[in-house]
Amino acid sequence: MSLEGQAIEIDTVSLREVVEDLRQTRIFAETAPEDFIQALGSGTQVDRVRAKSDAVLVAPGDPKRFYWVVIEGETRAERKEPDGSSTPVGVAGAGEGFGETPLLSAKAHPALFIVAAQDSVLLRFTEEEFWKLFACCPAARKVILAYMAQRVYSYQVEALHREKLVSLGTLAAGLMHELHNPGSAAKRAASQLRGNLLRLQEVSLRSSAKAKTPAQLDCMHDLLAHAVKGCHAPALSTLEQLDAEEAMSEWLQGAGVENAFTIGPALVEIGFDREQLACAQAEFEAGSFSDALNWLEALVSSVSLVCAIEESIARISELVMAVKKFAYDERSPAKELDVHDSLQSTLTILGHKLRLKQITVEKRFSAAPSTIHTRGSALSQVWTNLIDNAVDASPQNAQIEIATWTENAKETGTEPEWLVVSVLDHGSGIPPEALARIFEPFFTTKPQGSGTGLGLEIVQRIVTQKFGGTIDVKSEPGNTQFVVRLPLNSKAKGESPAKAR
Repeated sequence: MSLEGQAIEIDTVSLREVVEDLRQTRIFAETAPEDFIQALGSGTQVDRVRAKSDAVLVAPGDPKRFYWVVIEGETRAERKEPDGSSTPVGVAGAGEGFGETPLLSAKAHPALFIVAAQDSVLLRFTEEEFWKLFACCPAARKVILAYMAQRVYSYQVEALHREKLVSLGTLAAGLMHELHNPGSAAKRAASQLRGNLLRLQEVSLRSSAKAKTPAQLDCMHDLLAHAVKGCHAPALSTLEQLDAEEAMSEWLQGAGVENAFTIGPALVEIGFDREQLACAQAEFEAGSFSDALNWLEALVSSVSLVCAIEESIARISELVMAVKKFAYDERSPAKELDVHDSLQSTLTILGHKLRLKQITVEKRFSAAPSTIHTRGSALSQVWTNLIDNAVDASPQNAQIEIATWTENAKETGTEPEWLVVSVLDHGSGIPPEALARIFEPFFTTKPQGSGTGLGLEIVQRIVTQKFGGTIDVKSEPGNTQFVVRLPLNSKAKGESPAKAR
């Protein structure tokens, strides 16, 4: 008979008719004809299969399992990949058999496609017939087991190779995901710095046209020294920062300073207060005071951009070192990191995305203490992924809320045990069916091509495996909150390699 839709013909023939064909194979070369008859019975009939090239003999999920012997031609085993391509796994030529592995390993269904590599003739035995031959023909049994051992070994080697490739692909994709943000931030900061330097030059030339007194030069020297001594003032909560910026801007405006509400926030960010600017107000007349403060703001802004470039490059270097540690199992020195400063640095890195969508960030930093034992850039990766996801999920002109607090140990209820960080956005939320899979590798709810599906997997792995913490997510339309809990009194276990909604 023939199988409809396939280039395969199956004839049922007497076992006696094909005994000599079987004895020409390596498997049954040492099996006497009477042993076949004794094992299967004198009236047994078997299937003789004639297959054209590329005909499918076995497919995954086939309900029946057979043992096959190739009389003429050649077959190949293939695994279908998710992209529709096929990966060759093995071949069986004339005189060889296949199909013993699913039978001996008690697999319910075949796992691979078996295809005729050329026009072939095969004999196939049912599962019951296979076990009779296996029990009664010791010489055949020895060859069949040798085939199985060889195929299992080849499969294990191939599986190990695939696992390494998947790990390498995951690492590479995660590293590219992590390098993108600091690399882009450094490029933008460098571009803005070019404009700032031109503005600084213009203000400097305008100011240099007027002679300076020794007192004025001393004052400008002090302001310069303060401006370049550090990148950021200590992190403030949103309310504290807004109050400081508003007070500074109003004071500058009252003093007749041009661009007061642009200069004020920049000066507050670098740590200036009105007392530190008092010398300039006292020593310069109104017009010169405005020029001096605009010069100072251009300088401060340039310093902030240089700091952003330094932070971005440092993040890239730490990621590269993380990969090196992953490969060579090295350990970097432990350090204490202020989580508030880490969050503020991440907001600086992602500032362009916040400005692009005109998103405001409400910060409520209440954790005390706020320091964590860590190594490398792991926490920065956590905050970058969570905040970046929140920005992507938020509509235009929305608000993101970042809060920190400490929680006491349940047993004692006295000393803080957990440092908690919450990131809340007001986007459309995560669908319930996706919420259970949100931390799976390569799973993403973003449009195709917009997300790698690795960000949250990295976050969970770092929080749980590196710090022994937890991460929870709650989501409904209009509110999605990720809550990270980090133990205050335990040290990070070691650097994890660089891993969005």
